Amino acid sequence: MLDAAAVAVSTGAASNVLAYLLQGRIDALRTRVSAIFQRGTAQEESDALRVLEEHAEALAQRRTTEAEVAAQWSSMLTAFLTVYPEARADIEELRSSVPSGTKTVHIGSQHNHGRGTFIGGDNHGTIRVEGQEER
Repeated sequence: MLDAAAVAVSTGAASNVLAYLLQGRIDALRTRVSAIFQRGTAQEESDALRVLEEHAEALAQRRTTEAEVAAQWSSMLTAFLTVYPEARADIEELRSSVPSGTKTVHIGSQHNHGRGTFIGGDNHGTIRVEGQEER
């Protein structure tokens, strides 16, 4: 039985498998999955790569949900980690990797004073539109 931290590593890695698939980065993912599953048998590696291809196709054709893919990869990685604990470092690497081209969101605030048009955030003062009186 795996400890909670190992299960969390598998779950995080499964989420990144999904992220790679959704961004169309299957080539990069194929390399990572192969590195993990080569610690097992040749058949296990082949099966994992086949499932990867099937999931990529199923997601593209909307025959499966994102949650189903993530759950299946979490289960596969947890089962593999149970049999091959030495694969943990590779699975952790997949968990901590971020597909290139991933967009990040920066959250901040904006506070404006005076006249003018302000995009987003707070606005204190008046806005003057030509032809209309100020309010």
